[in-house]
Amino acid sequence: MESRADGSLFSDQIPSELDALCPSPPGPSRPQRNYERIGGQTGTSFCQTLIHLLKGNIGTGLLGLPLAVKNAGLVVGPVSLLIMGIIAVHCMKLLVKSSHHLGSKMDRPTLSYGEVMQYGMENVSWLRRHSQWGKRMVNLFLIITQLGFCCVYFVFLSDNVKQVVEAANATTVSCQVNHTNQTEILVPSFDSRLYMLCFLPFIILLVFIRNLKYLAPFSLLANLVMTVSLVLIYIYSLMHITYPINLPKAGRAKDYPLFFGTAIFAFEGIGVVLPLENKMQTPQKFPQVLYLGMGIVTILYISLGTIGYLCFGEHIGGSITLNLPNCWTYQVVKLLYCFGIFITFALQFYVPAEIIIPHILANVPERWEKTVDLLVRTALVFITCTLAILIPELDLVISLVGSVSSSFLALIFPPILQLLAFHTEGTSPLVFVKNLIISLFGFIGFIAGTYISSLVQSKSNAILVFLHVGIITRF
Repeated sequence: MESRADGSLFSDQIPSELDALCPSPPGPSRPQRNYERIGGQTGTSFCQTLIHLLKGNIGTGLLGLPLAVKNAGLVVGPVSLLIMGIIAVHCMKLLVKSSHHLGSKMDRPTLSYGEVMQYGMENVSWLRRHSQWGKRMVNLFLIITQLGFCCVYFVFLSDNVKQVVEAANATTVSCQVNHTNQTEILVPSFDSRLYMLCFLPFIILLVFIRNLKYLAPFSLLANLVMTVSLVLIYIYSLMHITYPINLPKAGRAKDYPLFFGTAIFAFEGIGVVLPLENKMQTPQKFPQVLYLGMGIVTILYISLGTIGYLCFGEHIGGSITLNLPNCWTYQVVKLLYCFGIFITFALQFYVPAEIIIPHILANVPERWEKTVDLLVRTALVFITCTLAILIPELDLVISLVGSVSSSFLALIFPPILQLLAFHTEGTSPLVFVKNLIISLFGFIGFIAGTYISSLVQSKSNAILVFLHVGIITRF
């Protein structure tokens, strides 16, 4: 792996899963091409970009939305998801708009999220000297978010495989509704945290694959099996809704921050927005992709969250897969989804690894680079596993990651970026107030969601989590 010339942890170019699976096409700079690539066949098509956008927004967060709806209430939950979906799409549009504006001013063909923040701060005279810190802050939250996803994957894998193993002897062909949040334990098994340790060596071997192109066929297969699994979950939930429905229309106020954390975790696909727009054959059509793709995502989130809560009610688990019955069909569904999440771990791990490792290798003799590379990858996986063990509750991990980092990337930063990017041109008082409200909403959600998630688990574990995150991001 080639190290960065300056050895900087927070370099200008932030890699993404798309950089490996969908390389950037050659072409002129942004001002020259006017958002239309010459020889555009080398870029991604409308449909390809739409598929990548859907993939970047649909993951384990979707499966936790039924519990999120429970925390908010049968009416308040879906309405809140719709509002958050609209705000999330608006913030994505603000990020793209700011990137276009600053890219043209700086004569740069493409900008990363961190660079947009950097050049936005340079656009304001009294913030100019601190612009590098703006970029580093964005990149810091990107690292935290991606490693947080990896922690969620550890918990998801252990919980679901544990259920399958414990119910193995009693698995039947009859798929009766299971209104509890756990499959009936028929063969007592060890703690879910020990399952995480069992997965540890296999995940370490997985992340040793440094070129994600080798994982592309498995990634495609993972997407297919996760799609089939999701369809089966929908069918089961729809067929087993019990009437009359007697569920609270609004949840308890103290549980709403948990809803916020889970919902914003699910909507956090803003990290793929700029790479996708930069790689399109016709980038001027990206707004259409954005509105169509996020419309589909929002409908999917609201429908599964509501249907799952209607089906399982107060017994809904941290992931809807934990409520599926122990018949062969849905045990296979769990294992298929686990396979998809296992492969996706390597894709999510790619981003922080490609930011952190080159910084370390810049200070290592060439003959030791490969060894140190593998050791650092092993250490990072150990850290994510440790964090997962500290908070082994899937719903709390999702809510904590969403509240801590996703709220900044998806809600707080984009409105601020628009104000910075168009500072010299001026913005209307209405735009200023609207952006301030969105950022304050995200910040309040960050404070409340982080506090409640940490409080529910335990103060000591929350402190350990933040200490470990600090160590990770200061390599």
